[in-house]
Amino acid sequence: MTEVTFSIDKTRFDENYKPLEGTRLTTNFANLARGENRQQNLRNALNMINNRFNELANLASQNNGADNTGDNTDRYRVELDIVSVNIELPEHDHQASFPVIEMLETTIVDNQQDERIPGVVGNNFSSYVRDYDFSILARQYAERDEPLPQNFGVLHGNIFKGFLQSAAYQQQFTKLPVICISASTKKSYHRTEHEHPALGVEYQQNEFSRTDEYFAKMGMKVRYFMPPQGVAPLAFYHFGDLLQDYTDLELISTIATMETFQRIYRPEVYNAHTPAGEVYQPSLEHTDFSPTEVAYDREERSRLGVEQGEFAQEQLITPHRDTLEQWSCRYADYYQQP
Repeated sequence: MTEVTFSIDKTRFDENYKPLEGTRLTTNFANLARGENRQQNLRNALNMINNRFNELANLASQNNGADNTGDNTDRYRVELDIVSVNIELPEHDHQASFPVIEMLETTIVDNQQDERIPGVVGNNFSSYVRDYDFSILARQYAERDEPLPQNFGVLHGNIFKGFLQSAAYQQQFTKLPVICISASTKKSYHRTEHEHPALGVEYQQNEFSRTDEYFAKMGMKVRYFMPPQGVAPLAFYHFGDLLQDYTDLELISTIATMETFQRIYRPEVYNAHTPAGEVYQPSLEHTDFSPTEVAYDREERSRLGVEQGEFAQEQLITPHRDTLEQWSCRYADYYQQP
């Protein structure tokens, strides 16, 4: 049986962060750390995360019936580490290494109790193979006016599942990831009666998106929540029971981090002046919103997605296709129906 292994490197994401070689430049955190305003961008984003965390922690405490009349506006701070994952592939007389996944790990610092609390791994999700699937493969089928094949995203999903079952992951993390991204602008969402003290009001989509199906091939389910005092629902991809497997503070660390990134990258949706109603469809055409003070080049991000997809095709998919497909077959039955 072909042996494929994984290795992990961690890098602190703070105002001094500089992207490592091999980091996807379209990744949320890497995109902020470029240009002459890089340090101010990072400082502003981290302040937004901490402010939102403290706001949500206070609201969740009140919703849970706690007496929270004191000033806790800066009780907590969120520390972020970038988890960079390399896949190690056998190649004749040596191992070939490729940067396959990047995620974020949160740690909650309680300044009042002088305590460090483990947060959530996942949050942001970055993958060169996903760039290949969506920026190269999907475009080829669209140009030929053909539907995507049934196995679209299967190799990517199996690589992710293989990583979660690897010694590298299990030695460093005790819980499975939660990945939080924006809601699809092509789907409608309906408000439900269910409300969670940390996650907020739950929404349900009218049909599953291509992204929902793609994450399903990674073994993940999805639920949509609009956080307290937020303006649009976020997509939470997860394993198991999202509401029972994670504490309120863990979930809040994810919301504060990823809602901040979405407010920067999609202010038309997540920094809109009017919150989502009973029926909601996100749109990047809205003009009633406030831009943040963090610089971001959306056009460059789209262009780099194609370049990074080509990089994955040339350096990983084409030369190692047989090895990857042989190895990944063992994960074929581990599939979450959306």
